[in-house]
Amino acid sequence: MGENLRHQRDTSLGRLEALMQRGRQIRAERSVDATRAWQQDCAAAINQLSGGSKAHWLARAFSAAFLVRAADGGVVVQADAADIVERILDVLAQGAASLSRMDDVEAASSAAAPRPRLFEFVHNAELRPVFEQAFDDSRSALERGRFGLALMLFCGVIESVITDALLHCGSRIADCGSIAEWSFEARIDAAERAGLIRGGCARLPAVARRYKDMTDADGQLRPGATVSERDARVAGQVLRVVMRDLDPGR
Repeated sequence: MGENLRHQRDTSLGRLEALMQRGRQIRAERSVDATRAWQQDCAAAINQLSGGSKAHWLARAFSAAFLVRAADGGVVVQADAADIVERILDVLAQGAASLSRMDDVEAASSAAAPRPRLFEFVHNAELRPVFEQAFDDSRSALERGRFGLALMLFCGVIESVITDALLHCGSRIADCGSIAEWSFEARIDAAERAGLIRGGCARLPAVARRYKDMTDADGQLRPGATVSERDARVAGQVLRVVMRDLDPGR
């Protein structure tokens, strides 16, 4: 790890450690004003670590710390104040653990071949780093047992790379200008008819095909929406197949 990155990592770690220490004190003192100020500082730290992205796993975990599903399984309500403190402490610990592993990851990366760019086949070059990040986030979510988030990210990338291919397929498909209005299913069908992808999407579970219906306006899973580990893993496998279809040279 370069000196600059190491300094940034150490600074962020120190900030998280200080916030965790404050949180433990607040947990004992139960001061409303101190708790509110601490939560605001935690939000700022999480926002910085997640690059300002609400879709980042750390930002999602922080948002989820404030909510709990009602006993009847329906409306999501705000959690108890003491529970919120405990949950935020857990999120800060997760962030600190992730930062602490950076040296190990860097060492492993330096000893291995450069990581291949998986989305070079995407025609819109501006979207390639977005897909790379979403792909990384989806695998991270899967590893942490966030199966709903993993499935949504996997399916979002599937739909996006298929759309990119359809928009650049020329005369093989009619009326490309209306693709933005098409459903996920319609885009898959069109890509298969045009020979852009094969039949790999047939493995997508039903929950994956309606993944957009599972989220609210903020992109959060709706109350009662459940995704199994198997469904999330199958969606990830289908994404790999679609990527191979769209980039035969991989």
